[in-house]
Formats: sequence, C-alpha cells, structure tokens
Amino acid sequence: MKQFSLLFSAIFMAASFALAKPMPQRLGVGVKDNTSLSIPSLTALYNVNNDFAFYGGFGFDTKKDYSNFEMNVGVRHVIFHESNLHFYTGGQFAIVNIEDPINGKQNGFEVNALLGTEFFFTGLENVGFSFEGGLGLSSYKETRVRTIGDHPLKAGLLFYF
Repeated sequence: MKQFSLLFSAIFMAASFALAKPMPQRLGVGVKDNTSLSIPSLTALYNVNNDFAFYGGFGFDTKKDYSNFEMNVGVRHVIFHESNLHFYTGGQFAIVNIEDPINGKQNGFEVNALLGTEFFFTGLENVGFSFEGGLGLSSYKETRVRTIGDHPLKAGLLFYF
C-alpha cells in the first residue's frame, strides 16, 4: 500500500509539472502592498525561467507632515507548479522613509522572508493574483519582527505580457 501511494504521488506530481503554466521570460506589472508601511507599490516582476523571478517596486504618499516612501527588490523561487497556481518562496528587501510631526523624518529598511502562492483563473491567464505570508524584520523608529499574512489584493495583482 505504501508503494502504491508513493507511485500515485509521483505520477500526480509529474502530471502537475507537465500542465504547469509556462512563465519563462514573461514580464508582469501591477501592484503589491506587503511592507509594514502599507503603501501600495507599483511593481514589475520578471520571470527569468520557470523557477526564478526577480521583482522591484516603489510606493509613496506625499501627505503633508506624514509622507511615506518605500522601494523594494525581491526574488521568488517557485517550488511547486500546478496548471493555474505557483507556490513559491522568496525574499524581499525594502528601503523606507517615513515622516510624522513628532519624530520628523525616519529612514530604515525591511527584510522579509516569504512563502506565497500566485494563481490564475482559467480564461484570465495573463492576470496573476498572489498572497504571501512569512516573517519580516523592520528597522526604522525601532526594530521589530513581525509576521506577514497578506490577502490577494494586498500581496499582489499583476498583468503579464
């Protein structure tokens, strides 16, 4: 029975890789919002091959006395493919600048370790929705460690060319 279940699992996994949505050398543009500042970022993601992608983005708010700015870069490694879903792990580094009337301008950084899923609806293969979770280290004002759990409209919405 154990051998049968291993064989079934291997066939199932091989079939899922065979049906995986091809993503090499595709560029996605859209929005993300997974920094602790919660500023929507304009993002570009480039899939180098079926397993690795690099992305970068920036977001800002110029509200008087409460301005915010963040710029991020990151990498994704797809660890499981399905026909309309990619499960990935990744990392992100962000530079942040915040301002408030009490503390003035503060500069800092964030480092995030992420697990995420990007999924595609049948018929909308060029639109990717993602959600992410993991751990983040933020260092501005004070240093803190936080858990991350972002829903699809916060973690990412990308259109792929």
